[in-house]
Amino acid sequence: MIQIVEASQMDVPAFLASREAETGEQYGKDVDEILKNVRENGDKAVLSYTKKFDKAELSSLLLTKEEWEAGAAAVPASLYETLEKAAANIADYHKRQKKEGFTIAEKEGIILGQCVMPLDTVGIYVPGGTASYPSTVLMNAITAALAGCRRIIMATPPDANGNIAPSLLAAAKIAGVTEIYKMGGAQAVAALAYGTETVPRADKIVGPGNIYVALAKRRVFGIVDIDMIAGPSEILVVADDKNDPAVIAADLLSQAEHDRMAASLLITDSRAFAEAVVQEIEAQLALLPREEIARESIETNGRILLVRDLKTEGLALANQIAPEHLELCVDDSFALLPLVKNAGSVFLGRYTPEALGDYFAGTNHTLPTNGTARFSSPLSLDDFTKKSSFLYYTKEALHDALPHIEAMAETEGLYAHGKSAAIRFQKGREV
Repeated sequence: MIQIVEASQMDVPAFLASREAETGEQYGKDVDEILKNVRENGDKAVLSYTKKFDKAELSSLLLTKEEWEAGAAAVPASLYETLEKAAANIADYHKRQKKEGFTIAEKEGIILGQCVMPLDTVGIYVPGGTASYPSTVLMNAITAALAGCRRIIMATPPDANGNIAPSLLAAAKIAGVTEIYKMGGAQAVAALAYGTETVPRADKIVGPGNIYVALAKRRVFGIVDIDMIAGPSEILVVADDKNDPAVIAADLLSQAEHDRMAASLLITDSRAFAEAVVQEIEAQLALLPREEIARESIETNGRILLVRDLKTEGLALANQIAPEHLELCVDDSFALLPLVKNAGSVFLGRYTPEALGDYFAGTNHTLPTNGTARFSSPLSLDDFTKKSSFLYYTKEALHDALPHIEAMAETEGLYAHGKSAAIRFQKGREV
């Protein structure tokens, strides 16, 4: 049963520490071995691991166009239409994030600026095998495509027959994926990071995965960029007693069914309402196909936190927790929005469940978890771009700056720096 506690008794740092993503050092040796093997043996190693872990014996990692078309065509028309509508919403939201470079030419003889350029090749990891997450494909691939990435590679483990879920193939077709490889786990991350005979080396790897995927991403960071090391999912609902307890219970369980380590939190100023939510959670748990997982999550990481008022104490506590998903289920939710300082995504009002953000509304569902919203942000076009600065000085402008360059160089003991500017004005060297 979910615990009801006074907010003053909530030790937020201890709670977050108890939910930190597994460091998985017990798996570290296995991951290191996989990375080394793939780096040295390429496709042969990845095919071997695919046989070992996914029970699929493949002759090639690359999904053929024929397989892709046939799989996508197998998706029911109604689901395909839903994927298209979700994709349109995601594209409409994310295209507004596009940034342009700038040029400054306000001082005579000096031009400064910044170029914004897309990454060339990105790898999108999508969990597969026994599960299918087309929403993950849409969120990642559409964002990369809008950023202008030339090559968008999807890696996902096949089932034992070597097939990829049709829903993933349909989503990939809609979202702009350019190629798909049948590979999963740490071996897929390794292939994308180092490149193999058939898998191109990526500039960045994004997407969720199990502990092996998370550890592998952590290990290859620096060789390639990554999005984040995501921990278990979480939801924090701020709700008054005008809400239907059954609705709030359903929202809390929407995260509890994800994972045993998922966290479902409610902040309210009414004990009677809190007790009603507890009863609704128990009633709804019994009806969930994933009851065992959801129950362990609720009992281990679930909390109903009682505060004296929602606006001050409630929002202060929410900011301290810095949740992945924050629902503000109150009358004037927009009045509370300016008080939110730390949250991955904010869901406003009584008719905006977290599932909207997961699947359809258009905001990205790749979000910072376990308190990292204090310093990080949802996946966006920025994640698929890089920036270069540029500068131009005329001879006269450099001459004006020369004393300052030489003074800084002398202060830092880097005399060749100063000379590199001064030498241009030595007699006989001027152009």
